[in-house]
Amino acid sequence: MDIDASLTPADLLPAIERLAALAPGKVRAIDETWEDARGAPVFTVEGRYAAKGWTQWTQGFQYGCALLAFDLTNDHELLELGRSRTLERMTPHLTHTGVHDHAFNNLSTYGQLRRLMLEGRFEHDEWELRFYELAIKASAAVQASRWTALTPKDGYIYSFNGPHSLFIDTMRTLRILGLAHQLGHVLMGEGDRRISLLDRLIQHALTSAAHLIAYSGDKDHYAMPGRLAHEAIFNVTDSSFRCLSTQQGYSPFSTWTRGLAWAILGFAEELEFLRTIAPESFKQLGRTREVVFEACSAAALATANHYLDHASTSDGLCYWDTGAPGLAKIGDWQSRPADPFNEHEPVDASAAAIAAQGLIRLGKYLGEDKGKRFSQAGLTITRTLLAEPYLATDEHHHGLLLHCVYHRPRGWDHVPPGSTPGSPPSSNIPRGEATMWGDYHLLELASLVHRLATDRPYPTFFDRGGV
Repeated sequence: MDIDASLTPADLLPAIERLAALAPGKVRAIDETWEDARGAPVFTVEGRYAAKGWTQWTQGFQYGCALLAFDLTNDHELLELGRSRTLERMTPHLTHTGVHDHAFNNLSTYGQLRRLMLEGRFEHDEWELRFYELAIKASAAVQASRWTALTPKDGYIYSFNGPHSLFIDTMRTLRILGLAHQLGHVLMGEGDRRISLLDRLIQHALTSAAHLIAYSGDKDHYAMPGRLAHEAIFNVTDSSFRCLSTQQGYSPFSTWTRGLAWAILGFAEELEFLRTIAPESFKQLGRTREVVFEACSAAALATANHYLDHASTSDGLCYWDTGAPGLAKIGDWQSRPADPFNEHEPVDASAAAIAAQGLIRLGKYLGEDKGKRFSQAGLTITRTLLAEPYLATDEHHHGLLLHCVYHRPRGWDHVPPGSTPGSPPSSNIPRGEATMWGDYHLLELASLVHRLATDRPYPTFFDRGGV
């Protein structure tokens, strides 16, 4: 990747203002045309959002986009849209016992509203604040209850595949447990047992770091530092690790890049959060602060370096999987900018948007000396995403971030039926479409960079206190 070491957050303000001008119209267009009975919008088909039943994990991103657009524009109609839709439609997600992705839905809505209220962005109301906090606490406890114990001190939040399955995606949804813990909440178990949400957060992070990420060649023949698997499979009878797997990647032994991005951002945010936890809290859980930080830091650094050294193109974008077979036909794809119009493998701009935020956060966490490579890489990726062909400047297209994919192995993503301007003849490669999480994370990334450029409060999912 060609990292621009001189790029500053302020340099990106004109591009962010362009995004801010586009976002309100697209947010309103989706809200005006979407029929809630269809479920949640997932990805666009010829510029209009469509549903794709699997789990309804993207609805919070829809209304979170309205709140993030408000954050960028101060358009109070967008605030009211996000606030009212959260009240009307998000309640079932709070007690959804069948999914591992509570924070995707509920921190994107209730969490954003709480943060914005505490920042003074709209009128403070104590009862409304407590409502948001109650929602976060309930959601966190439900997510934490999806628990597979490996030993008395090791376990994980299992995916919607069942108790045997650990997903890397959960590293970004794990954060709701952190905020709920900070708000004083616990999960109550059998016999009135008080279960620490902080303990489950730490256990899940350490299990993910140990089993889903490679640090050397010791995991298998194809391992390289930072390579990541989407899923780990455990024998729930004897709690033993059995194998790596994948649901959305090409193979267990290549890196699905959106999963890599979830890990970069998830571990970076957990490091930010864990830094606020007093050393004695770790001791009460039977752990040392040093061991937890060593494992999470190693995971963050390994995945971030893997993205920059093995997964990214020269402009910081990425194709959907590092082992995708068509990459060999593209040739030396890492040494040149990503080509979303190629005939062999799709680009996933949503993975790049998620990774960019993680790289910026990791760089800030590490500090100027150790973190500059990561923060500058994140800014460089942001610049790429905020320009054509990735920014959806067509006002009739309901998406914001183009050339995103959802599930390549299942062929769910829309393939254009004919040639489009600037593209080769149509092949079976999806391109030109947006995803709900891609739009959300582009806005979240832009909000972060805008705040860095304008010295506004640094956004975190938790209350920063004296940090």
